[in-house]
This record gives sequence, structure tokens and C-alpha cells, in this order.
Amino acid sequence: MSILVPIPKLGQSEETVKIEKWRVKEGDKIKKGDILFEVETDKAVLEVESQFEGTLLKIIIPAGKEVPVMATCAVIGNPGEEIPKIETPKAPEKKVEAKKPAPAAPSVKSAATSAVQQVQQQVYSAPAAPAFKPKPSPRARKFAADYLIALDKVTGTGGDVGRVTEADVRKYLESSGYLKKLITPTAFNLAKKEKLELLAIEGSGDNGRVTLADVKSAASEKPREFSNMRKIIARRLTESKQRIPHFYVTVSIDMTEVVKKRQALKEQGINLSVNVFIIKAVALALKEFPMMNAESDGITAKYKSKVNIGIAVSLESGLVVPVIRNADKKALDEIQSEVANFAEKARTGKLQPEEMKGGTFTISNMGMLNVENFSAIINPGESAILAVSSAMPTPVVRDGQVVVRDMMKVTVSADHRVVDGSDGAKFVNALRMKLESTEFLNREI
Repeated sequence: MSILVPIPKLGQSEETVKIEKWRVKEGDKIKKGDILFEVETDKAVLEVESQFEGTLLKIIIPAGKEVPVMATCAVIGNPGEEIPKIETPKAPEKKVEAKKPAPAAPSVKSAATSAVQQVQQQVYSAPAAPAFKPKPSPRARKFAADYLIALDKVTGTGGDVGRVTEADVRKYLESSGYLKKLITPTAFNLAKKEKLELLAIEGSGDNGRVTLADVKSAASEKPREFSNMRKIIARRLTESKQRIPHFYVTVSIDMTEVVKKRQALKEQGINLSVNVFIIKAVALALKEFPMMNAESDGITAKYKSKVNIGIAVSLESGLVVPVIRNADKKALDEIQSEVANFAEKARTGKLQPEEMKGGTFTISNMGMLNVENFSAIINPGESAILAVSSAMPTPVVRDGQVVVRDMMKVTVSADHRVVDGSDGAKFVNALRMKLESTEFLNREI
């Protein structure tokens, strides 16, 4: 009996998924544990293993198609077995926001004012666009495609509803200056392949001739749809910036002692990154300032009992944030091991959804990118995020003398609904004191 293979739900927030790549093909022998395909979620690209054995009889969902989670994506069975008829599922439609309740009946005065405004709007406003726009005729569509014409710019005259006909497209060719447009044959073929509008391409050749380079340039500017990961990042960070009142506090931290300590440990065969010292210092500072380790919905504040530090990791496809759990209770070498493991998993797309859940505070470290200062956007569900810049040799005054020290700026972005400005200032200064303290550095090793 054939087995219907579903796409598993890999995270609580996913309602749709997209198969990035099939790792097997129809007719292949499948064993339990074999990798069937790669799925892109809002966090990472994950490999999905087969829970069944048999022959892959049919692939239902091709790579690149977005579908609901738990949809049947393939059929596994015995060779020659009858394959059940399964329709390719469609992604669920986006939810439409409920209509707002009707306002209360206006007073006589407001009703009169409203009436005047409606008259003014009718007099001065441009007429609304028609709700119905007929589809162009098949011949018009083919003709426009052959000549690389955008049909939405063609005025239709066909029938009673203004349908765009082939005659309308021919007339547009004459009126738009299309017939005077010069283009090389190779450039035209590429523009047709890329489905570009010829009139929108600016020519750089003699007499404005459109060259192959012009078409390649125009093709490179075509809108590219975000990946699922980038869509989630865009939505979540837009919501955060719009809904959370951010404020920012910056301090400069003298990292000279950290650099010395790290070098001394390295000579002993203990290799710890600067980021590890920062993570541990942040974790301990959060225990002193619980409002920085909280979240708010604008009415209540929830203080987290655990300190789980999210570490922002930049990838070509977006950003992932694996979480160091109970960072305040872990030794530096434990944190180092977890950070290295997560970094490798992030680069290879092996991070699991559960490894990116439960964060209570996030650190975004651009220290390796030679930046002087920056601010980060708070992750929804948290009350603050720390932006860490590069440690740079800087002349500073110490005991009345100008000396060069490794100075690093950090900026905390905090939710003003739950964190006061003084709390933010005290937090970053507590962090500064820890990282500048030889006592702290010696105690944590």
C-alpha cells in the first residue's frame, strides 16, 4: 500500500513552507533516515528525513512552490503500485482584517460638516478608477508579448467595456515612439526572455540604440521576491520598530584587559573569542537589571526568570538567532563551544527550530566588520538588544596622561514601556565595569 508523505510542521509559527530542493528523484529507493528534501522556514533551511521505506513513486510538490504545512508532498510505495490521485495544494489565502465597527451616529453639526466635505470631495477629487478592468484579448496579449509591450499602458477600445485589442496595441506602437526605438537582435532576444518592457529600457548605444549591456542592466534591476526567511525578518522588525518605543544608550568600553586576558589564555592553549567574554558579562548584568530581560505588551510586563542570550548570525539569505540557554550559569568554555557549534550549523543550514527559540535578550556583534557604532532593532518578545561595535585603538586620558587603549562602543536599544532611561544607562555601565575589571575576568576563568 502506498504511503502519502507530508511536509512536517517544523516550527510553531509556520503556516506555509517551501521546498527549496529535492535530494531524491522519482524511482529512487528510499530508506528510513534518507534525506528527502530541504525546506525553507522562517529561521533556516532544514533537511527533512524520510520516516518510511520503499520507492519514491511520485513527487507531488515541486521545488520552489509554497504550500500549507502537512500537505502531501510525495508518494512512497512499491514499484508498479497504483498512485492515488492527489492535487497539488495551494498556499492558504492571506487573512483579511475584520472591518472596524461603524462609528456612532454624528451630531447635527458634524453631519452638516460631513455633508459639505462630501460635496467638496466630489467637486475637487479626481474620479475613482473603475472597479472592473476587462482582460485583453488573446491576440492582443500575444502581440504585446512578441513586441515587449506592457499592456497596462495601452488604452482599450474594444466592446462596451474598453477591452484591449490587437488594434489598440498596434496603435500604441505608433503613438508611443516604439517604432523609432533601436535595439540589437541579441539584446531583443534577451529582453524577451527576461520579459522586459522595451520602452522602459534606456539605450546607451549610437542614436540611443539598446544594447545587450543595457538589457542585462535592466534585467539585474527586476524585483526579486524575498525568501521566506527575509519575509519574516521584514515583517517582524517592521512590527517591532512601529510598536515598540525604542530608546538608545551608548558607552565606550576599554577592552584592553579583555584582550590581554584572551592572549594569556591563548598561550595556555585556551582559545576564547572576545564575544564569549561579552556574552557572559551581559548575562550577569541582566541578573542585576531584570527589566532588561523582560517583555511588554504595552499593558503588562513579563520578567523572565532565565537568561537565554540570542546571538545574531548573519547569512547570505538573512539573519538567524541561535540561543545560548542559561548563559549566566555557564562557564566561558561552554559558551565558546556552543557559539562555535551554532555558527557552523548556521553556515550549513543545520540549525533546528528549537535552537532558535526561547531567547530573552539578543546580542548583535559587528566587531569583526570594523564599525565604530550602530543601533539594533529589538526582537519581538524581548525588551532590549545590545549592538556591539569593533574594538579600536583609541587615544584616551588615563591619570592625566594620553594613552592608547582598545575602546569598544556598545549601544543598548531598549523598550521604553518597561525600561526607563536611567535603567538603560545603569545596565550598559554595569556591563562596562565588568569587562574592564581584572577581578571579573580572573573570576570567570
